Amino acid sequence: MASLAPHATATPPSFARALAPLLLLALVCAVGFTVLGSFGVVQEGAKAELGLSDGTLGMIQGLGAAVPMVLFSIPIGILVDRYNRVRLTVVLGIVWTLGTLLTAFAHNVPVLVIARMLAGIGSTGALTCALSLCADLCVPEQRGRALLIVNLGKALGQAAAFALSGWLFGLYVRHAAPPWLGTTSPWRSTHVALAVLSALLLLPLLAMREPERHEVESRPDAPFRVIVHELWSRRAFLGPLFAGQVAVVMADVAAGVWVSPILSRNYGLRPDQFGGWVGAVVFLAGIAGAIVGGASADIGQKSRIRGGLLIGAMVAAALGVPAALFPIMPGVLSFGCALFVLILCGSVTGIVVSVALTVFIPNEVRGLCIGAFIALAGLIGFGLAPWLVTVVSGLLGGERYLAMALTIVGVTVSALSFLAFLLAMRRAPLSPTEEPV
Repeated sequence: MASLAPHATATPPSFARALAPLLLLALVCAVGFTVLGSFGVVQEGAKAELGLSDGTLGMIQGLGAAVPMVLFSIPIGILVDRYNRVRLTVVLGIVWTLGTLLTAFAHNVPVLVIARMLAGIGSTGALTCALSLCADLCVPEQRGRALLIVNLGKALGQAAAFALSGWLFGLYVRHAAPPWLGTTSPWRSTHVALAVLSALLLLPLLAMREPERHEVESRPDAPFRVIVHELWSRRAFLGPLFAGQVAVVMADVAAGVWVSPILSRNYGLRPDQFGGWVGAVVFLAGIAGAIVGGASADIGQKSRIRGGLLIGAMVAAALGVPAALFPIMPGVLSFGCALFVLILCGSVTGIVVSVALTVFIPNEVRGLCIGAFIALAGLIGFGLAPWLVTVVSGLLGGERYLAMALTIVGVTVSALSFLAFLLAMRRAPLSPTEEPV
């Protein structure tokens, strides 16, 4: 990959001209997050076939995603800041496609963990690329709506993980998989089909061009000590900002991992019975959250309140506290409504924090900053949250208390996220190229 020019001062293209590449980035995110969440939907089939426990499933989806994110997110972030981001996204798409295919043919826990690691590396790394590219495709005042489009792709992928994976699973339960899939288990056939679809949908990315970089404080190839100083000088803001979003990620990841087992065990539903409507809930909540988050970020920038960009995240975190009660709702309808609110709030905070990083942080350290956040989110959110739920359920009396354990974890971390966003708002810097006061 060739290194990019150090300083680009040209004005970013108009939003209308940027729309096509933004939609393409949304498609990439949709594919990546579909394959990232696919295993969670059909994990009960894998549990039965391989004789896995809840703890093992939590480890596969938790540490299996967290370890590669911790190890690779920061290096990927550095590559995003210094090299061609479009080419890097293509490579990462190949990585998650191979991970999806390996999932289909994994016959033991170590191989399954490696497969999910590859899916995590590819999808989360591509998100870092997409956020950095978005920032250079439009001016700061339009980044809320730009990231809205990309987050709609992410929401579509999270929804498709339920809807498409659940539909494919039901299809292969009712009908034998075609011989070319090379497997007979419905959960395995589902992942082969997803890998093929992923490879096809990544082809349009080959036509995308790398945009120029804007809002640069120092050269992208500046010494690492200069880059570290830029981040360290903003630690009072980045610390609580990261803490708030990591707490939100913990609630969302725990819900995403355990929603299918809870619906199967506590409500007596199969994946093909709940995959469609859960997918619709995830998608609609993601759309609504992206719209609200993008609008609140752009409106907040125009306010005279310091850190006003983060108001939407703070309000959403507060609403996430009662929404985290979804696992103990008395019926499927109330379960779905509370889940909708929780996902909506997570989507709002996600896009607001993404906009904040592109507005308050210099261009040459955005990728590193986003990578560092993903590493922390992977270690704590993906690595700790699913396992923590199993620990709490064990303390309560065993696997039959899974729903209550998920509720306790979700309510606690949602409350912590509200306090962290409030502190970050008070410590927000004044501009991306001026050190915070």
